[in-house]
Order: sequence, then C-alpha cells, then structure tokens
Amino acid sequence: MRVMGLDVGSKTVGVAISDEMGWTAQAIETIAIDEKIKKFGFERIGEIIKEYDVKEIIVGLPKNMNNSIGPRGEASQHYANQLESLFNIPVKLWDERLSTMAAERILLQADVSRKKRKKVIDKMAAAMILQGYLDSQL
Repeated sequence: MRVMGLDVGSKTVGVAISDEMGWTAQAIETIAIDEKIKKFGFERIGEIIKEYDVKEIIVGLPKNMNNSIGPRGEASQHYANQLESLFNIPVKLWDERLSTMAAERILLQADVSRKKRKKVIDKMAAAMILQGYLDSQL
C-alpha cells in the first residue's frame, strides 16, 4: 500500500511517495500552485494517486513552536479536507515543524547550490514529512 506525503505551501506542493511496503519515502516532484487564483494542483495530485495507486495521503501541518495553529496550518487543514472529499481516500495531518529547515540543512551540507535547493526543497520536505509518519507506524 502506497502512501503520499504532501508539503503544502502557497505557491508549491512538494510530493513524496512511499515504497509499496510503506517503509521509505521518495521525493518525486513539486507542483506549482497559486492560492490567490484558487489553483491547487488537484488534477496533478489525482494523476499521481492513480499512477502509484495511493491509498492514504499525509499532509504536513505547520504548527507554531508553541503547538498552536496559525494561518498556514489552517490552509493545510483546508487543503487536506478538500483532498479527502475529492479523492475519497483517508487524509491525515502530520506535524511538520522544522521539516523544511531540516531539508535545507541537508542540502546545505551536501553543498547544493541555492538555485538547485529552491527546486528540490519542497519535495524533499514532503519526503521528510512522509518518512516521519511511516517511521511512527512501525
């Protein structure tokens, strides 16, 4: 059973997919979206769900450090609700605090250029969110 992980921002959605055993997460792509004009990338997400036969979606929930939920967290909750109603598969929210910063740190340590980091950071953060969830299920 494959699980999809999403790192939802206001301009992009990072996408990761688990292996069939549900042990490892692989970053696969970044989808361009635009909240302002209500372009959320659901068509592409639907294609990925079909292509990988996804049975569950994990959406990163960006909580504040004091555990409260701000505007980005509310946007992620709304996105998760839309996914669940559109695709009729379970969608869970997963605390993603610091996942983007951790991904950035890994890319910096690997000496990836700023331009290349910008292209991969969101899908890498999605993989970190998904891997955290998968590890908690073992």
